[in-house]
Amino acid sequence: MSSYTSIEITHRDGVSELRLHTDGGPLRWNATAHRELGEALAEIAATRTTKVVIVTGTADAFCTRMDAASFAAQEQWEVIWWEGKRIIKGLLDLDVPVIGAVNGPAFIHAEIPLLADAVIAADTAVFADKTHFTRGAVPGDGVHLIWPYLLGPRRGKYFLMTGQEIDAREALRLGVVNEVVAPEALMERAWELALAWAANPLPMLRYTREALNILEREHLLAHTALSHGLALEGLGLSDTQ
Repeated sequence: MSSYTSIEITHRDGVSELRLHTDGGPLRWNATAHRELGEALAEIAATRTTKVVIVTGTADAFCTRMDAASFAAQEQWEVIWWEGKRIIKGLLDLDVPVIGAVNGPAFIHAEIPLLADAVIAADTAVFADKTHFTRGAVPGDGVHLIWPYLLGPRRGKYFLMTGQEIDAREALRLGVVNEVVAPEALMERAWELALAWAANPLPMLRYTREALNILEREHLLAHTALSHGLALEGLGLSDTQ
C-alpha cells in the first residue's frame, strides 16, 4: 500500500489497520491528514485482500489538537469541501466490516472511528467537539449529521453547541461505543474481533456490511446534507474574516 505522512497502514491476515498519527504521536488534525485520509480510504476500499478494517489513533489520544494554520493556507474552501466529502463518504462506502478503536480523548473528528460497525474504546477515551461551534465555526463537515444520529437530535445539538464531554463509560451507556477496555488491551481486543470476522468468506462480509448499513448510509448521505453542511461551514468562516 502507499506511504502516507499522517497514516500508517498495516495489513495482516485479511485485516487492514489504519492508524492516524502526527510524527509518530497522537494525531494533530491538519491539512495533510485531511487530504490523505480520503486517499487512504479509497485505496483500502480497492484492496480485495482486505476483509476487515480497523481505524484507530496513536499513543494516548485519538485527536485533541488542530493545526489551524495548515488549513488557513488553503486558497479556496472548495479544496476542504471536496476532501471533507471524500472522508465521510469514504468511511461509509467501505465494503467490508469496520472496527473503530478509540485509544484516548477524541475532541476533534471523533466521528472517524465512530463511523464503524463496532467501536471499542479505551477507558481513557473522552468524546467532544472542540473545533466547531465553541470556536466560532459552523459544525457542518459531517458532525452535524453524525452526532444527532448517534445521540438523538436533542442531545446531539446540545453536544455540538456546548463542547460537552462524554467519557467512555457514558458513551457505552448511550450506545455510542460497544465495549470499554483498558488502554493496553485496546488493540489486542480490536485485532481479536477483526481476525474472527476475517475468518469468514469475503462475499459474506461484503453483503453483511451492505445489509447492516443501508439505513445509516441513507441517513448520513441523504440528499445533499453533507455537501450543504460543508458549504455552510465555509460561508460561516468567510463571514467572520
